[in-house]
Amino acid sequence: MNPVKSPGRQLLLQGNEAIVEGALAAGCRFFAGYPITPATEISEVMSVRLPAEDGTFIQMEDEIASLGAVIGASLAGVKSMTATSGPGFSLMQENLGFACVAEVPCVIVDVMRAGPSTGLPTNVSQGDVMQARWGTHGDHPIIVLAVSTTQDCFSITVKAFNLSEKYRTPVIILADEVVAHTREKISLPHPEELEVVDRLRPNMPPEWYVPYEDNPRGVPPMGIFGDGYRYHVTGLIHDVRGFPTQRPDEIVPFMNRIFRKINQHFFEIQMVEEELMEDAEVVVIAYGCVARSARRAVRDARARGVKAGLLQLVTLWPFARQAVEPILRHVRAVLIPELNMGQMSREVKRVNQGMTRVETINRIDGSLITPNEILTRLMKI
Repeated sequence: MNPVKSPGRQLLLQGNEAIVEGALAAGCRFFAGYPITPATEISEVMSVRLPAEDGTFIQMEDEIASLGAVIGASLAGVKSMTATSGPGFSLMQENLGFACVAEVPCVIVDVMRAGPSTGLPTNVSQGDVMQARWGTHGDHPIIVLAVSTTQDCFSITVKAFNLSEKYRTPVIILADEVVAHTREKISLPHPEELEVVDRLRPNMPPEWYVPYEDNPRGVPPMGIFGDGYRYHVTGLIHDVRGFPTQRPDEIVPFMNRIFRKINQHFFEIQMVEEELMEDAEVVVIAYGCVARSARRAVRDARARGVKAGLLQLVTLWPFARQAVEPILRHVRAVLIPELNMGQMSREVKRVNQGMTRVETINRIDGSLITPNEILTRLMKI
């Protein structure tokens, strides 16, 4: 008879603390960062927890250096992460592009606050959605996940590390001030119950290793410098051995591959959560802290006879068109509440092409969109 497993650890944590727990559970053992509201607690807790887990914490001089150190640690074989907010995220964009083209797995947490510039440092916002997708220059694929609850902060952080390691790519977690500072009871699973993915290592000796060689998955195995796999790493477009190239017959296959490794795995990367969608006639599409307000509003609308449903976007980029488009074809209207001027609603409208009515609620004053505001609009629709 198999022994009955006891429940996982029950902890009262705020979102930022749960992100730390998720990172450690996923195997993160290096953190470099610079304190910034409202992400500072991630650095504070990491400074205590990482050394206790035989990991390394470094407070860097700025956010540019922070992501640079994270990239270096990852190349040396260590799962690595940094955390920041909008102004620091802006400073990280050049190194984010480097990590994309050099295919260096790492996780970047952006706890969004109201902007632009210094903005409203202690207030909530969802203004970094488009920056997460297009902040670094040039054509590049990116994976961006959004957290809505404290439990999400744990589980989606684990997922972010798994996707980063599996596809050799940076993964961005977009949190926000409300989620980051909401304190809730969460359940941490037993380590043996948690899926943890590690990067694919080469199975040939170092002298045979081709660091950027293509394969059916589009993801080359990643040699570790400390294991003797020394290869050229550059931000320039490079050939299969990592050296800069100007040859179109090498440039085009490389660019196509780094997009293909993401595009051909949409089924795993694009994640959504649905509530009361079976017979929904009006659907709220939301993410982050606003999804919590939307969930309550949808339930209240049902109690008043409105067939409302919620589609919560967990993956923001690549945009979950496969989940959104069928909904647009079959409902009377969709409502998209956001703490910005309409960054994700633009993607929904791009896909919609007149199939249904698309309405928005936009708030930019640093305050949360309440369930009652969403409910009022649902009743009018």
